[in-house]
Amino acid sequence: MIDWNDNLLQQFGYLGLRAQQVVSGFITGQHRSPFHGFSVEFSEHRPYNSGESTRFLDWKLYARSEKLFIKKFEEETNLRCQMIVDGSASMLFPNDKNRPVEMQSKYNFSVFLAAVFMIIFRHQRDAVGLSIVDSILRKHTDTKSTFNHHQYLMGLLQNHLDNIKEQSDRETRLAETLHEVAERIHRRSMVMIFSDLFDIAHDSSELIDALQHLRHNGNEIILFHTIDKKFEEDFDFDNAPRKFIDLENNSVVKIRPAEVREMYRKKFAEMMSEIKEKSPQYGIDYVEADINLGLEGVLMPFFARRRMK
Repeated sequence: MIDWNDNLLQQFGYLGLRAQQVVSGFITGQHRSPFHGFSVEFSEHRPYNSGESTRFLDWKLYARSEKLFIKKFEEETNLRCQMIVDGSASMLFPNDKNRPVEMQSKYNFSVFLAAVFMIIFRHQRDAVGLSIVDSILRKHTDTKSTFNHHQYLMGLLQNHLDNIKEQSDRETRLAETLHEVAERIHRRSMVMIFSDLFDIAHDSSELIDALQHLRHNGNEIILFHTIDKKFEEDFDFDNAPRKFIDLENNSVVKIRPAEVREMYRKKFAEMMSEIKEKSPQYGIDYVEADINLGLEGVLMPFFARRRMK
């Protein structure tokens, strides 16, 4: 059982404490993790310890090196998870300071979700890496399970949470950056993506191709579609004249929301339908992460479903 008497995250302020609170509420008392390793398969070597069974000694390697090594299998290798957080400017919506910190923007929500999973993986001694993307692969780390590495990743999340507004001119090129991450990560990894998927507006086929590339080599993909459903899907604005500003290219449109609401809803549904429909076909776990539901509202059904697998 996990020991939750851990004050490590206090140094990260509200980010760490809120994430720890969420994890404690869902996992405490549970003997079964929502995440599982992969099937048994030869993965790597480890030194042979005197007294161990010689069943899995690699004699071919011994012939070359005159040193004894045991074949290490995937079930002995902790899970590796690469987290990909979309840091493009569209993720700053709705920037509502009247909401709890984690719900103020899609980016905030994504960072807090990532922090929750980092805590879970740290307690399981699993290896975690972080990629922050926008128009380029802005930051990429290897997957490691050390105490210092987990601290470093939490620090990166906190730093980007504090500074993203100063970098708000960054456009979305999610497909391109996902291809780059796919070339760098270890095979048979878990990959978690936190994004509003607005790259679909440019070319949905490119994003699907990038997700398939990530799925290659036995990787498991969990796609958290971070969205503000009230405004972005339902277009639930009052009918007062409004000025809409594109957060990525600063273009401006002045309209009365009621005049375009039905057309907008139809176009938005069409834009997102392909990714929702094709994700199961390609073995991608699609999770709608509506920031209005809060962390618990998104994670409760997700964890419940994972434990049923």
